[in-house]
Amino acid sequence: MKRVIEFSINKPKTIYALVLLFVAIALSQFPFIKIDTDPENMLPSDSPARIFHNQVKEKFQLHDAIVVGAVYFDKESGKESGQDAGIYNPQSLTDIYQLTKQILTIEGVIAPDLMSISEVDNISQQGEGSIRFEWMMRNAPETLSQAENIKHNITRLPLLFDTLVSQDHQAAAIYVPIKNKDESYRIAEQIRAFIANADSKDQYYITGLPVAEDQFGYEMFIQMGIAAPMAGLMIFIVMWLFFRNVALITAPMMMAMVVVLITMGALIGMGFTVHIMSSMIAIFLMPIAVVDSVHIMSEFSDRYRPGQDAKKVINEVVSHLFKPMLFTTLTSSVGFIALMLTPIPPVQIFGAFIGFGIVLAFVLTMTFIPAYVARMSDKQLTALQAVQHQADESPRIERVLTAIGRIATGNGRVLIVGFIALFAVSIVGVTKIQINDNPVNWFKADHEIRIADKVLNNHFAGTYDAYLVFDDNRKIDATRLNKQVADIVTDANKQGIDISQLFFEIKPGIDGIAEFDINERIAELDDALFDLSDEQAKYAAQIIALLETENAQQKAFLQPENLHYIADLQAYLATTGLVGKSNSLADVVKTVHRELRSGKDVDYTLTANPNATAQVLLQYQSSHRPQDLWHFVSKDYRSSVIWLQLSSGDNQDMSAVMASITAYVDKNPLPSGLTLNYAGKAYINVVWQDAMVAGMLNSLVSAFFTVFVMMIVLFRSISWGALAMLPLTFTVTLMYGMIGWVGKDYDMPIAVLSALTLGLSVDFAIHFIDRTRDIYNESGSFKTTMNAMFAEPGRAIGRNAVVIAIGFTPLLAAPLVPYITVGIFLASIMAISALVTLLLLPAVMTVAQNLLFKTKGQLDERYL
Repeated sequence: MKRVIEFSINKPKTIYALVLLFVAIALSQFPFIKIDTDPENMLPSDSPARIFHNQVKEKFQLHDAIVVGAVYFDKESGKESGQDAGIYNPQSLTDIYQLTKQILTIEGVIAPDLMSISEVDNISQQGEGSIRFEWMMRNAPETLSQAENIKHNITRLPLLFDTLVSQDHQAAAIYVPIKNKDESYRIAEQIRAFIANADSKDQYYITGLPVAEDQFGYEMFIQMGIAAPMAGLMIFIVMWLFFRNVALITAPMMMAMVVVLITMGALIGMGFTVHIMSSMIAIFLMPIAVVDSVHIMSEFSDRYRPGQDAKKVINEVVSHLFKPMLFTTLTSSVGFIALMLTPIPPVQIFGAFIGFGIVLAFVLTMTFIPAYVARMSDKQLTALQAVQHQADESPRIERVLTAIGRIATGNGRVLIVGFIALFAVSIVGVTKIQINDNPVNWFKADHEIRIADKVLNNHFAGTYDAYLVFDDNRKIDATRLNKQVADIVTDANKQGIDISQLFFEIKPGIDGIAEFDINERIAELDDALFDLSDEQAKYAAQIIALLETENAQQKAFLQPENLHYIADLQAYLATTGLVGKSNSLADVVKTVHRELRSGKDVDYTLTANPNATAQVLLQYQSSHRPQDLWHFVSKDYRSSVIWLQLSSGDNQDMSAVMASITAYVDKNPLPSGLTLNYAGKAYINVVWQDAMVAGMLNSLVSAFFTVFVMMIVLFRSISWGALAMLPLTFTVTLMYGMIGWVGKDYDMPIAVLSALTLGLSVDFAIHFIDRTRDIYNESGSFKTTMNAMFAEPGRAIGRNAVVIAIGFTPLLAAPLVPYITVGIFLASIMAISALVTLLLLPAVMTVAQNLLFKTKGQLDERYL
């Protein structure tokens, strides 16, 4: 490494050329950037939950949807109206009608499945035993009476009421299914343009998870280009206040930007998408890349004197700091690389490239910084010293550090007790942490997406969806059916009638159970009837009847007992207060059955037998939207879903729904042969959140013990290794304890910040302990060592903490909550880890002098 440092000092232009070459290669990759904000991609493509979710979407023809809501607005009062008519007025309904027609023209919208008042059927009785399907709003109403008629019709249809129009009659919704959720922002923008041109008196809102996620991607892309440069500018300003030398502080800033550009270029060039996690790589790398160079610059500015050889001084400084910086690099990179243990691909990519960036920052710190300093002119170096001497005359930071040193060494036992008490309080706070996330909450409270989400979910049963999926896993009993068919063939033979050509054998699978397409076999037998004699046809008909009976039994969701179970579960969910509304095949059956009989609520019941259910559903398929049936049941009637409408996308709320369903099923077992599972975006969010928590805990524990072993190796002592872990332990616990106490949800950014806490906390500890041991070995006096530590080494730690803590305050102005979270906690991590290092470490050293300092020297019981 010494040869590398010397080469960098003596051949700075070569170093510059190499850096520029790699930056140019990295920049050439940026045009190929791909943005991905889909939380579904937080799970691996082979995740069972994700595979099942996509199978359910395909089986039931379900699509991601944008929710457009219209809320009646009284312009005279300037607020939402409380009038009875509400949204049911000619002008509001006309606006909805026209907007719906415009939305249907947008490329990427699945027109047949769009749901709006003008695109659904009114189901009514045409006469006893017959039913009529007509468009709910074929044309926009011209009179209040016509609007009132629409209100009456919608209120009678449970599938539409509180889904398309709110219970308070003040709001209407348009559900816009889209082919590709990555197009949701574009489609939403087109809808916003239609709304703006319509100049409606009503208030329109657009929400839904697809548009929230895609819009976040759009704004995230903008924020990527703003946040890192603004943070860099603030760091530059704070560093200038410390060093008052633009030429000197330009080096670490340039190096940090180089690290960010090369790392992001490598990520894009290798074909990885920029997810919400990887979009923060620049934000995380900026402080880490600057930390080591600030140590170098701080020590160089303290050591260099006019007339000295700058190359020699920088060589001595870098060589002296090489070992602690190497280990801080290794420990920091370990903290992030450990994230690859999580089962979440975007987090794995984030951890891998942050780890790469940290190593790259170390390499550039050891090469680019010495090369840069070696080329500084005598004039610039003289100016640096003039500022340094001026600073020495008014050493504010030195006075603060001296005070901290006196407190730490003079009140060691009190401080240790205080830290232990704080640690205990933090542990209690950690137990209060609530794991929760919601993509809509990635926006600030005043963002249009958040406002739309709040308004529409206040009016409707819910704009978030989840699906309860019922499957009938029963298979055909091959042995039994084969015997029944064989018996019919035998009976025919006894009568002298040969139907051996009709005999078939089902090959049994495990336990005699086999897959078998009954419908296909029935069709084959029907075709064979034309070639049979009357006697043969009689026995063939028996086989067909046998298969049809078996087929009817296989259609689980034509069976009344299964539909009753679904209806009862829906009724239970309605009482929990957790689900705004649910829709199912049972609702379809009850609605059509009512209209086929009397049209009155007394007949809003399920049918008595499978054949009646089949007839009801056959009637439903004569509507203008026959495909809607297959959103609730599979075409073989062996799978069915309950569509849950939730007013919240929070994981906690979905988890509560799942817990209530589990409790219900425990008390009311599923009908024989049925299984229950979950799908939908709300459920997928729960799955990856659970995976993230378990993965993060695993990676943090693994990284913690790995770093502990590294500290023991570095200091060749278990005692010193354990001491080095104290700032990390207290900072992590204090940070997450504070999160628990203030009630901040444990989400993606919070989870990943543990890796940053690990790296930066150990960074300060390594520098403090390494310099303490070096100075003590030279002086042999604990008192002298502490005096020295709270001078130049303490200044470097203090400067680093202040530079980074203040440097990331621009993130607080970001419109995206994850960036604000990162800004707050980055600053907090730096401040807390620096204070813990400067207070706790010397306090423990003071109390445990005899254990830690075993070489001959002047051990002092108290620092005065």
